[in-house]
Amino acid sequence: MIPDYQTIMLPLLKLTSDKKVHKFREVIETLSEYFKLTEEEKKELLPSGNQALFDNRVGWARFYLTKAGLLKSEKRGTHQITEAGLKFLQKNPDQLTTKDLDNFPAFVEFKNSIDRKKTPDKKEKLDEIEESTETPEEALEYAYLKLKNDLSRELLDTLKNCSPAFFEKIVVDVLTKIGYGGSRKDAGKALGRTGDGGIDGIIKEDKLGLDTIYIQAKRWENTVPVREIRDFAGALLSKKARKGIFITTSNFPKSAHEFVKSIEHKIILIDGEKLTEFMFEYNVGVSTQSTYEVKRVDSDYFEE
Repeated sequence: MIPDYQTIMLPLLKLTSDKKVHKFREVIETLSEYFKLTEEEKKELLPSGNQALFDNRVGWARFYLTKAGLLKSEKRGTHQITEAGLKFLQKNPDQLTTKDLDNFPAFVEFKNSIDRKKTPDKKEKLDEIEESTETPEEALEYAYLKLKNDLSRELLDTLKNCSPAFFEKIVVDVLTKIGYGGSRKDAGKALGRTGDGGIDGIIKEDKLGLDTIYIQAKRWENTVPVREIRDFAGALLSKKARKGIFITTSNFPKSAHEFVKSIEHKIILIDGEKLTEFMFEYNVGVSTQSTYEVKRVDSDYFEE
């Protein structure tokens, strides 16, 4: 189990008790061995995928210890224990949390410098974040993930309630945003009911039209029966087509995925969850309400 950043603080401080200068990457490796992390746990990422979760937590543990004056960093990517840190360890503490750091004047001053810029309600929210076992990045990214999941559910409900014609329009918009079909105008002409069993429309694979992709686009409430996929594959065979996309607002059973792997034709299955992910990624049917930038100190800028 990956420890939270507050659990990491005391082992991190003890690790530096030799008074030597420690490199951040070496500290991460040593602490991962101390906490007996598996290779999978070491590689586990934040929801954004931008950083390893454990690395992030070690970084915040170091940040708070530095702000409390227990560690110091005189060179980028390194840190060293201070006299205050050594004095604290002489008490043989059995834990170290952000609440314990309130006993250090440097940490209190750090918090006060932030509080002076905050209204009372924002100060209360900040205190909640500091007392949490999640790092600020974790709190932000998990909140973002929740908002995204809530939006995906809302999108899926909307898709299920729209008309078949409008659902096909959405499919065209998504596929053209991904890169299929050439222009939106060309794609709109290509997709439409052909009257062929198992096929709802066709679309170009690329702007040059080097190949054609056949499409089945269905609003579905329950799991799509595997026979629907077989019928679609049969329709492709009758057209001597090699590629197809089956899109639904529902989901596919395991047997459907096994079936498309066993046949010569290339059929991509896009369920409701994947469809809303594409809509989110390519801004189809959604708009940006707010944008927040997460910034860090550019250490390279301060190199002398």
